[in-house]
Amino acid sequence: MEKILRKLPEAEPADSQRLLFFEPHPDALPIYEVLEQKILKDIPGVRVKFQKTQISFYNKHMFACASFMRVRKKKDCPEPFLVVTFSLPHQVVSPRIDVATEPYPGRWTHHVLTASKEEIDDELMEWIREAAAFSDRK
Repeated sequence: MEKILRKLPEAEPADSQRLLFFEPHPDALPIYEVLEQKILKDIPGVRVKFQKTQISFYNKHMFACASFMRVRKKKDCPEPFLVVTFSLPHQVVSPRIDVATEPYPGRWTHHVLTASKEEIDDELMEWIREAAAFSDRK
């Protein structure tokens, strides 16, 4: 990773931000790349914002994000992992949902711990597409 970071000034700003975000967890980058690729392919007009603790996906509002937030005890987290978070107007009940909370009426935030590229599948993408449509209606 050190050699890559030395080349950051030559990289595109988004590429630099992506590399810095994944510096502590480089093995999770392939999971994120599949997530980003599918979101950008499936949902028109998405903006991606890199922050210190998460990467957020926006249309009219934020509808999903990727982070390393602990949703399980450390000993129960696989390596690598990436937490995908999305909001919907209803609770999704699924064994894949690690945490679901209702921060205010009519908005449920769901956290899904993903451990491989294969877990960025049709089911997860359907929830994310629904979250984007929900966000766009606000």
